[in-house]
Amino acid sequence: MSNHDEAFCAIIENKFSRIIAAISELHGISLEDAMEIFYNSETSTLIEEGVADLHCRSDKYLAEEVWQEMMVEKRLK
Repeated sequence: MSNHDEAFCAIIENKFSRIIAAISELHGISLEDAMEIFYNSETSTLIEEGVADLHCRSDKYLAEEVWQEMMVEKRLK
């Protein structure tokens, strides 16, 4: 793994933890529930893959995107 890859992984790991914390805070749920929602989202995969530089978006914005994604999936079930 190159230094660039290691740096990106560190940035993404920190980003993920901040998004999870934001989901928890914004919606009054536990960190465990927020983590489950986040890691089961398509958004988390897109961020990790570097699609559209999503990692550059604000943590709160991404937390809301993940939440909205989960709400849409619930309605479709």
